[in-house]
Amino acid sequence: MTGLDIVLPCYGNIELLKAAVRSVLSQKSDQWHLTVIDDGQDPELPTWFASLGHPRVRYERNEKNLGITANFQKCLDSVKREHMVMMGSDDIMLPNYVDTILDLLNRHPDATIIHPGVQIVDESGKPVRTLVDHAKQRIYRPSFHGEVVLAGESLAASLLRGNWFYFPSLCWRTSALASVGFDRRFVVIQDLAAALPLIAAGGTMVVSETLSFQYRRHSNSVSSAEAIKGSRFPEERSYFREAAKQMEQVGWKRAARAARWHDSSRLHALALLPSALRKGQLGGARGLLEHALRPLGR
Repeated sequence: MTGLDIVLPCYGNIELLKAAVRSVLSQKSDQWHLTVIDDGQDPELPTWFASLGHPRVRYERNEKNLGITANFQKCLDSVKREHMVMMGSDDIMLPNYVDTILDLLNRHPDATIIHPGVQIVDESGKPVRTLVDHAKQRIYRPSFHGEVVLAGESLAASLLRGNWFYFPSLCWRTSALASVGFDRRFVVIQDLAAALPLIAAGGTMVVSETLSFQYRRHSNSVSSAEAIKGSRFPEERSYFREAAKQMEQVGWKRAARAARWHDSSRLHALALLPSALRKGQLGGARGLLEHALRPLGR
């Protein structure tokens, strides 16, 4: 089957979800199929999707709430085409997204992951520049002009120092992502947990500066809420401990060291400490401080 499978696991803000779907409908290319799997119970959504009457849009509601990671896996299991995108329900595809991805795949047919240019926007859709995203794009992401093919230990180490990619913008080779799936132990770090084994197995990532996706950064996201409470970082420590072992098993000592130090994760925890204290999250604050000050030992 040709074209892209776009899968959209959803739960949450209905208006942002509708905007995400409309951005898919507004693609210049028609080489896409959209599947939305709803993990919520909003009574309006089934009627709204039915009103679209679009032959390439499929909507399904889960009989019971599966949770984030299980719904991600269900979306992955629904994919039929060779390449897929797991879009966020509050993100926006610019009209050139599908064309950009297909052009990159045409020139890099063996790529495991395609990462287009991404713009960060706030809750209202206005472009923003955050410290986190500046670090991702200027410090942790390898520098390049135009586009670049990344692979091997250097790619793994850069992601383990600071996870600089934007998961909802990525196009994956379906068979590769299906070979690892989504680990149900994780809620906020599924992207890195899926990508690193593929990179260790020889997978490549093509990164392009061509702007075609808007990633929404706002305080009500799952990752932000979990971070302030401090519950995000025990999950990250557990993952980085496993990642260090994975990297050592393939002989990538520099990448294993990056996993043990997980610099950006620890700096992120330190940056969130004042906010946790202001909100009275004392337990979370203790967890943030512990995470920030303690790299993993061997």
